[in-house]
Amino acid sequence: MSQANNRQSPGEKVIRKVSWRLIPFMVLLYFVAFLDRVNVGFAALTMNRDLSFTASIYGTGAGIFFIGYFLFEVPSNIMLEKLGARAWIARIMISWGVVSTAMVLTQGRLSFFVLRFLLGVAEAGFFPGMIFYLTYWFPSAYRAKIVGVFLIAIPLSSVIGAPISTALLGVHLFGLKGWQWLFITEGIPAVMLGFVVISCLTDRPEKAHWLTAPEREWLTQVLAAERQTREAVRGYTLRQALTNARVWLLGLVYFGIVIGLYGFSFWLPQIIKGFGGLSNLQVGFLTIVPNAFAALAMYLWGRHSDRAGERVWHVALPAFLGAFGLAASAYFGSEPRLGLVALTLGAIGIYAALPTFWTLPTAMLSGTAAAGGIALINSLGNLSGYFGPALIGYIKDLTHQYRFGLLTLAGFSVLAGVVTLLLGHNRALERSGDALASSAAAADAQSN
Repeated sequence: MSQANNRQSPGEKVIRKVSWRLIPFMVLLYFVAFLDRVNVGFAALTMNRDLSFTASIYGTGAGIFFIGYFLFEVPSNIMLEKLGARAWIARIMISWGVVSTAMVLTQGRLSFFVLRFLLGVAEAGFFPGMIFYLTYWFPSAYRAKIVGVFLIAIPLSSVIGAPISTALLGVHLFGLKGWQWLFITEGIPAVMLGFVVISCLTDRPEKAHWLTAPEREWLTQVLAAERQTREAVRGYTLRQALTNARVWLLGLVYFGIVIGLYGFSFWLPQIIKGFGGLSNLQVGFLTIVPNAFAALAMYLWGRHSDRAGERVWHVALPAFLGAFGLAASAYFGSEPRLGLVALTLGAIGIYAALPTFWTLPTAMLSGTAAAGGIALINSLGNLSGYFGPALIGYIKDLTHQYRFGLLTLAGFSVLAGVVTLLLGHNRALERSGDALASSAAAADAQSN
């Protein structure tokens, strides 16, 4: 190990130090965020029966979160850029934790819809803010792998959260039902972590007293060089970023990926329950399988993209794999083993596309334009978080099966892959990414 460390360049040692300082904590934050966002999928195993929710009511309520998220996403991310990540992310976490815990008050359709909408408002800006925050600390040459590690929190929230959530469904204390205890138990940690953020996150490298002076100098120089390179390739103002066709097309790509992600996440427990003869706890453990494989694929594929220096195909190929898996699961739903394999392939494809996707907009934009552009892309993509669950619920009520809903999600994943290839056809995205990647290597060589 010591010999390997000695072979690291000074720049790699700085990146490793920053990674160990920031990424584990950021993964924890996103783990709690995503768990609070999708734990309604596990609550639905008993909540829907208790509150007489149809599949359409549940799907609409699960997805309405993203309406509030969409409306407040861009303003929230701009506020983060102006006020600083530490203060704004802390505010987001505390407010969403309070609303998530308040889900215990759900008594019917109206309260379900209102609380899910308010949860989206409270959490708006968290994910794009974190992606934007990573651009403060990591040169683009390292970004796909770093984003991949950060996004592992998504499948991990199911790997770890699934058995916990389904176990909580069996808790009945003080007149509260299991699904209510689920919301309480998983909402309070967000509030607590919001206060921890204030002391643990550092806004920018210039303020990182846990780095030595030479380390701060190297990192700030590399990131400054990248900003200059981005502006040389094509500088965007905030207004230009928000009206740029490429930004909107990237939003369409993200829409196609994320509609599968949320349709999958919100309905997976009930799809697996539909295999028949399974307890809620068994459903929780089976939910681990596709998410565990997806977590591994997400990290390995992001690392492969960084090493290959290629982005476009590293988004398109997993999008096509995700479409294949979702389509296959539509036809093998009556065969539990084959259905689980197909769902696992779908999860691998959908999740593996995410970390490399986020290298594309961060290679184009910087400063306030990056804050607004990333938030716009995330907002457009997360609208699918409304349409995906709601669509599956509507189709399920209409056809009494999940097949046609899963096929619809697969079609959107194909669309995401095709648009990605069209965007990369003139190689503009990859040229900008290559130029940015070279700045880190040049600065590292200069430091030697």
